[in-house]
Amino acid sequence: MPKKRKKCKTGAKGKKKTTRTKKKKTAKKTKRTKKKVAKKEKLIGRVTHFFDKIKVAAIKLNAPLKIGDQIRIVGGDTDFKQKVSSMEIEHRKVKRAKKGDEVGLKVREKVREGYRVFKL
Repeated sequence: MPKKRKKCKTGAKGKKKTTRTKKKKTAKKTKRTKKKVAKKEKLIGRVTHFFDKIKVAAIKLNAPLKIGDQIRIVGGDTDFKQKVSSMEIEHRKVKRAKKGDEVGLKVREKVREGYRVFKL
C-alpha cells in the first residue's frame, strides 16, 4: 500500500498560513470604587419605598430590629447613621420587628429604593 501524504496548509499563492494567538483581554480598572462597610456592621434589610412628605422609609427586614438600635443607610450619594426612634408595621407602633417584616421608619435624609440598611 502506498503511504498517504500529509496535506500542507498553504494559501492560494503557495505561502504557509500562520495561526495567530489571541491576546487575553484584561479588565480595565475604573476609578469608581464601592464604599466599604465596616466588618462589625450587619446587613439587615433594604429600602422598598420612601414617602418624601413625611420622610418615612419602608424597609424589608432580613434580620430583627428594635427601637433604640443604631442603623446606617447606604446607597447612591447617601450614607448616614441614625438611631431608630419610631417604627410601625401596618400603621401600628411596634417596639420590635422580626425577619421578613416590612417596617416604616422615620429617617433624617432622603433615601431611595434599593438602599441598604445596616445595624451597627
